[in-house]
Amino acid sequence: MEETAAAAASPAPNAATPALSDPAAGAAADGEASADHTAVADDEHDSKEVVLRRYFLQEWELVSAILHRIVAAGGVADPGDVHRIRSIMDKYQEEGQLLEPYLENIVSPLMSLVRSKTMELGASTDELLDIIKPLCIIIYTLVTVCGYKSVIKFFPHQVSDLELAVALLEKCHTMSSATALRQESTGEMETKCVILLWLYILVLIPFDISTVDTSIATADSVDGAEVVPLVTRILDICKDYLSSSGPMRRMSGLLLARLLTRPDMTKAFSSFMEWAHKMLLSVTDDFIDQFRSIGIVEALASIFKIGNRRALYESVSGTWNDCSVVMKTNVSARSPLLRKFLVKLAQRICLISLPPRSPSWRYKSISSSLGANLSSSTAGEVYSSGSIEQANIDQIDTCSLEEDMDVPEIVEEIIDLLLTGLRDSDTIVRWSAAKGIGRITARLTPALSEEVISSILQLFSPGEGDGSWHGGCLALAELARRGLLLPSSFPDVIPVIIKALHYDVRRGPHSIGSHVRDAAAYVCWAFGRAYTNYDMKAVLEQLAPHLLTVACYDREVNCRRAASAAFQENVGRQGTFPHGIDIVNTTDYFALASRSNSYLNVAVSVAQYKEYLYPFADELLCNKITHWEKSLRELAAQALSLLVQYDMDYFGGHALEKLVPYTLSSDLCTRHGSTLAAGEVALRLYQLGFTFSTDMQKALSGIVPAIEKARLYRGKGGEIMRSAVSRFISCISIAGISMNEKIKKSLLETLNENLRHPNSQIQCAAVDALKHFIPTYLVSSGEKTANDVISKYVALLDDPNVAARRGAALALGILPYKFLILKWMPVMSKLCSSCTIEDKPDDPDAEARVNSVRGLISVCETLTSSFDQSSNSKDSLYAYIKDNVMRALFRALDDYAVDNRGDVGSWVREAAMDALERCSLILCRRDIVLLRPAPASGHESERSEREVNASSTAYRLFDSGIAQDLVSGIAKQAVEKIDKMREIAIKTLQKILYHQEHLIPFIPHRELLEEIIPKGMDLEWAVPTVSYPRLVKLLQVSCYSKSVLSGLVISTGGLQESLKKASTSALVGYLEDSDINTYYEGKSREYRLSCDMLWVLQHYQKCDRVITPTLKTIEALFSKKVFLNREGYSEFYRGLVDSVGSELKGSKDFTKLCAGLSILGYISSQSDGTCTKAFSQLLTFLGHRYPKIRKAAADQVYLVLLQNDGLIPPDNMDKAQELLAETCWEGDIEEARRHRSEINDMAGFRVSTSLKSEKETRRTVDARSTVSTDENKSYSSLVDFSGY
Repeated sequence: MEETAAAAASPAPNAATPALSDPAAGAAADGEASADHTAVADDEHDSKEVVLRRYFLQEWELVSAILHRIVAAGGVADPGDVHRIRSIMDKYQEEGQLLEPYLENIVSPLMSLVRSKTMELGASTDELLDIIKPLCIIIYTLVTVCGYKSVIKFFPHQVSDLELAVALLEKCHTMSSATALRQESTGEMETKCVILLWLYILVLIPFDISTVDTSIATADSVDGAEVVPLVTRILDICKDYLSSSGPMRRMSGLLLARLLTRPDMTKAFSSFMEWAHKMLLSVTDDFIDQFRSIGIVEALASIFKIGNRRALYESVSGTWNDCSVVMKTNVSARSPLLRKFLVKLAQRICLISLPPRSPSWRYKSISSSLGANLSSSTAGEVYSSGSIEQANIDQIDTCSLEEDMDVPEIVEEIIDLLLTGLRDSDTIVRWSAAKGIGRITARLTPALSEEVISSILQLFSPGEGDGSWHGGCLALAELARRGLLLPSSFPDVIPVIIKALHYDVRRGPHSIGSHVRDAAAYVCWAFGRAYTNYDMKAVLEQLAPHLLTVACYDREVNCRRAASAAFQENVGRQGTFPHGIDIVNTTDYFALASRSNSYLNVAVSVAQYKEYLYPFADELLCNKITHWEKSLRELAAQALSLLVQYDMDYFGGHALEKLVPYTLSSDLCTRHGSTLAAGEVALRLYQLGFTFSTDMQKALSGIVPAIEKARLYRGKGGEIMRSAVSRFISCISIAGISMNEKIKKSLLETLNENLRHPNSQIQCAAVDALKHFIPTYLVSSGEKTANDVISKYVALLDDPNVAARRGAALALGILPYKFLILKWMPVMSKLCSSCTIEDKPDDPDAEARVNSVRGLISVCETLTSSFDQSSNSKDSLYAYIKDNVMRALFRALDDYAVDNRGDVGSWVREAAMDALERCSLILCRRDIVLLRPAPASGHESERSEREVNASSTAYRLFDSGIAQDLVSGIAKQAVEKIDKMREIAIKTLQKILYHQEHLIPFIPHRELLEEIIPKGMDLEWAVPTVSYPRLVKLLQVSCYSKSVLSGLVISTGGLQESLKKASTSALVGYLEDSDINTYYEGKSREYRLSCDMLWVLQHYQKCDRVITPTLKTIEALFSKKVFLNREGYSEFYRGLVDSVGSELKGSKDFTKLCAGLSILGYISSQSDGTCTKAFSQLLTFLGHRYPKIRKAAADQVYLVLLQNDGLIPPDNMDKAQELLAETCWEGDIEEARRHRSEINDMAGFRVSTSLKSEKETRRTVDARSTVSTDENKSYSSLVDFSGY
């Protein structure tokens, strides 16, 4: 279902045609036949209702059909219809106006059905409620989407319906459910709300209700002092609902307001006010009393909103007293909702107390039309005369407006309450108080209104909290919207608003103030709509830089968007403004969604205008680089550097002079941000060609030593400062800031210290800084310095500190050629030994191995890229890369180390795959240079790489053996269990197969690989169902099959069910695929797979990581009848039985034991010479020390005997099966072993098993004589290991 908001904003060509039963749908239906552009053009001229009908509700046909079905059936026959309509309507929660053209067609038939069924069945029957509840659920859904005012217009309102609705409400009231959850699920809550809204319309009948009440008409006499019985019934029910926590409370309050404000309800009104007074004064902390208080105050607020002023005037004093009492209770302090309604009630009491008036002193703009404002923006004289008159109207009309106004004392108290409400801790209370201030001020004299404004401005004093600032902004916005804030007050108001736009107060690890900045932007938006261009010109010149500063640099996206909307409103309403339209187009809603985009792109675009450059720079220098959030300080430093291009002298002078002292600030945020900003600005100035003065270079070079001297690395912010200092050194190194030898040595020591830090981010920052620092400052220092640096980092590779080893490996990788050429062999040798876990069994640190792999390949690339490729003098380097580096990387590719973080070896394998690909290119480039003969003359063309690779048979660095190992190793990773690793491996293979610069030669079966991994197809390789069906085809090639299978079994025999299912399905599909050559290389696929399985079992002997999933894979294949009931697999069976026997011997792995038993069972079931040996091994597990294994073995033996009757003589078969079935194999081990011996005797294994039995018995006796609880301990260890 499509979103209606999008449909309304951009009409879809396939928008549904409204139902033909819709009265206004004919024209729209005819319009659908025309072209789409015609329909869009009609939208500009049609009425809103016609346009909404054309594009609303692609589901209208479905809704209409359901409604017709409900009406025709006289009720909801299928409960699913209600759910379908609700799910459709809920989508329009934010765009309820799209439903309004259809409300009559939906509401009228449903309410008519409710009315007719009530009249037909009677309000007292239970059957009626079952019928109307689903109908009311649909109607109430529309109420929640469109609002009750839009829906109740289509309710039936005959006079005769009043008693009917009251009776129906009484029936629902007596049928209340036990819990609120049940009310909502059965539709009782919705039914009550709909009936209350129906009564809300019915009590407006233009007749005295006493004439409608049939109980009065049948009585002999009526006491004029009593309330009409019908009204009493309504009041009693509504009073009960005022205590509800659901929406019935609000509906009953609305009903009471309409009922009690009728002219003929004086007695009922007095009665209700007495009851309300009694309830409010007796309020307690009980939660029922809390809800009742909220309901009563809400009802009173509604009554004072719509009631007659004269009728309510007498109740003002008593109601205000009650309101004051409740406001001081604990219930009010704990309930924001109650305080909101108390503030609402208080302001309406005040409006009743003040005479209604339309103040002539109110500010009136020349035109409320945006088009009129824009068209007359050039008529400066008209604006000038009109605005001056408005600005000075308080002086012209002072005599007539300053006449004595009798302001009751209650008004001052209420205004004081509202001003206090502006300080409330909850936004809903502050918002209600702000609107109350605006309404009341409109009825005051100019002098009194000035006092109110003065009181509001006091909310912005430094001692006030964020709630006061927020409430003050809301109040000023309300006064501006209503024209009650005259331009003469701008000098006092504008500075406050500017401060509010930048309000940000630090509270612990965070700050508060985003709601204040949002409200301040709302004030600016209100100014743009309320005042003329003449009065706003000077104000906008003050506000525009601050609004754009917030729009570009605020931390919160809602504040950025609010400030942008305020600026846009002012530019549009106030006529032309320098660069206004261009800036509005740049700072749009979507561009400001990303903070980084706002800082690095939008702000830079706006800052090209001089009016905003310096405010932007000041905001970054004063506020953002000292912000409490680390990431924002880093972003601010980058943003500041991007502004340098507009005024290099300003940033190279004033900005840096301000930043340098801040780097030693006692505040962590200030010194961190200033250090980053100083480095980024210096770097940007250098890139733009700025020449630094000697003093500035001295100041920049002295920052880091000064930080160290002040010991600012210590404490909580030490890590943050280390990272910032590393970045600063990197920036000044690139910029080439001059410094003396002492400072160079100090900076190098600083970077070396950071290199040893355990934080990986600090290490990376230090490595990046060394990458620029060493070429700039140390290369020219001579060989001694180079040898010292290299020796230090090589020694660190053996440091006991893990972090030092990690950092040293990375540091060696970024050393320049002039350093590495001096000691390249010790460096590479040390890195090679640090790459693999076999060379350092006592070093389990995976990160150190990852960094060693990355450092090693970087060293290789640095050395080879600077060699003279046509020279033969460096052959020893390439030979070392081939013989040692490639071997080390292949070993790293087999790193499967695991710790408490999981498969950390995958990090090493990932780095190794990337390194192998890059290293292969190094060797291939060298081969091409050595094998390509020099041309005889300058114009003779050279042979292509393919020709050289194809024709030459000379010695090569990258030969067929390396190519096969390379593809095999990476292909193995491409079929393992980690999705990310599979995707990386396949993309690495794509780079190898389709490298753009050099063809990597000697890849076996390249055509098959290119078919499996096509060029240019961006497949989702991480998805198992995509990758496995393609990659299993490599099993048909003998040079890849063993490696691929050793990785594939990890997936097929793994724990993840979805991966296991996909990989097993791909493997079985490969065996059954008729499109694949069955006898590739002269042997069948099944036979080659069986040989590869045996190779995996032998190659990874006693390696449970591979053996256990391999056994599970073989078990799964056996279950699918692969390798079974066929000839030629005797060798496979023998090898499998031998491997399983050796693997299961002494094993405590429950999964491995079960898989092995299952395999032995499958082999024992075959009519093959190996079955006897397999069955003999299977019988030994009947006496295993683990009861679960004995039971599993007994099950397997029983199944074997059912399938292969040749293992035990026929005369003993029944007895053996009976013994297997009746023995408790999970019981006593001695009994189990005796029964095992009997079965062995029956099978003819008497001699071998008896000897073994004697050994086992002797071992059991010895074990019992030493420790009697060993059996329990071993079993508990099995349970723990198996996860039970």
